[in-house]
Amino acid sequence: MMNISLFRYAFVLMLLALLGAFFLPAMAVPRLGLSAHTIGMLSGVLLLALGAIWQQFSLTDRQRNWMKWSWIYSSYANWLGCLVGAVFGAGRMTPIAAAGVEGAAVTEMTVTFLLGSVAITSLLAVGLSLWGLRSSAHSSAEPSLRFSS
Repeated sequence: MMNISLFRYAFVLMLLALLGAFFLPAMAVPRLGLSAHTIGMLSGVLLLALGAIWQQFSLTDRQRNWMKWSWIYSSYANWLGCLVGAVFGAGRMTPIAAAGVEGAAVTEMTVTFLLGSVAITSLLAVGLSLWGLRSSAHSSAEPSLRFSS
């Protein structure tokens, strides 16, 4: 069964990313705003894909919950961190997209927290996803495809 709530989170994130693109010219760092837009759209597609293959993950309910919320948090926090950096000119964590622009200390700390937490939650999400898709978890339910010579 597909995970419809992941679909909802995906489409909301994609809508936010699309709406943010209208304001690119007004942002302090438009290139970073474009990065936020791209991250939001790609993260939305990722959440759609995860929702579509949800039944393939062999995890406990607790593990599924951790995986789901790790993916949602990392998707939204990544988009938001880049957007905040773009709007307020905080580019210390994204020096290439921000072209060396740096903002106020509180804004830089906010972006650092958001993007730093994305690294941690993304690792958790990917780890749980890989664990849930391990071949031994599906070996009895799904015949393997082997090519005979």
